Amino acid sequence: MIDIVPPEVRSRMMRAIGPRNTQPEMRVRRFLHAAGLRYRLHVPGLPGRPDMVLPKFKCVIFVHGCFWHRHPGCHLATTPATRHEFWSQKFQQNVLRDERVRAELEKAGWRVFVIWECETKHVEILEALEQDIRGYQCPLTKSKG
Repeated sequence: MIDIVPPEVRSRMMRAIGPRNTQPEMRVRRFLHAAGLRYRLHVPGLPGRPDMVLPKFKCVIFVHGCFWHRHPGCHLATTPATRHEFWSQKFQQNVLRDERVRAELEKAGWRVFVIWECETKHVEILEALEQDIRGYQCPLTKSKG
């Protein structure tokens, strides 16, 4: 696949993607707030600095970008055609870090929820997340996200 923008433009675009306050994260935050759930953002003392922490429910939420965190089977989890080895290593490190952080949080007694960027546009998934946070039965915590 050929990139439609010059390398310097692509580089600038990639650098502009920040780790916080992304559109998908903001969708989840607005939904949870409207549902009456209150959370803290990016708590530094927790492994992985979760995007949202709900201490009342002892749970954390990560809003993962499909590209960076390799959402299995997702059309957004593409691999750049150039520098294949670099990208493969980068993505593998991200996935391994996600697994390690999840294990550390669960060992500390936290319930860990992962919602993928592509899922944040679906209200039924956000409703399922809310129900799972509140303790209702829902498949979100059962998946390895």
